[in-house]
Amino acid sequence: MTRRAQILAELELTPLWLHRRRLDEAVATTELPCLANSHLMVPEQRTGAAVRPVEDMDWVELREAAVACAACALHEKRNQAVLGVGDEKADWLFIGEGPGAEEDKRGEPFVGQAGKLLDNMLAAIGLKRGANVYIANVVKCRPPGNRNPTSEETHACQPFLDRQVALIQPRLIVALGKVAANTLLARDGTLGSLRRTVHDYRGAPLIVTYHPAYLLRSLTDKAKAWEDLCFAVEKMSEISRAAASAD
Repeated sequence: MTRRAQILAELELTPLWLHRRRLDEAVATTELPCLANSHLMVPEQRTGAAVRPVEDMDWVELREAAVACAACALHEKRNQAVLGVGDEKADWLFIGEGPGAEEDKRGEPFVGQAGKLLDNMLAAIGLKRGANVYIANVVKCRPPGNRNPTSEETHACQPFLDRQVALIQPRLIVALGKVAANTLLARDGTLGSLRRTVHDYRGAPLIVTYHPAYLLRSLTDKAKAWEDLCFAVEKMSEISRAAASAD
């Protein structure tokens, strides 16, 4: 253990928050042997345990971890982390890019004009925010100037999103926009090449459509977004029928 780590331990300021690459390097050099084989560790505030991996957390712990997270530079200028909102056992999971200025203030994803459009899109297919729908983003803190998140930032936030998917166990994921789609699918494809196809994310079917913020700037693509929503409803019906048959 380094002198710095010893001092932090004595002051009860552990565990250390590290990017995954830095964590792997530290484990490899035995600087942090207590964190071996961990992805992201945070203090367990409710039970008094020293550390707990994100992949084992419940919803309360996950929110506490997001508030405390300093795994990338985005935490430095955020007002608050925006984990997500909605039905925690929803069949539908909508995933966007990251919080904007209004979301950063209010602590909920998609609350500005893009959020209003998303609510209208949901209503058009018989859905409602919070009712069998959960909404999240690939990063939980606002990128400065609403820029696209970097690969380092999305990688640092991925444990939170993966745990959300595991807790929710959605029947269908809808990726909103190119950034979310490429992040989830770990590829660099055009939105046109990714639409109208059923992909997979951690065992859950995933389809891709336009981000509501983009549709506010490109009204001509709203018809394509409607096609994607109809495609999503069709696939959800197929999934529901298959599940009913299996029962």
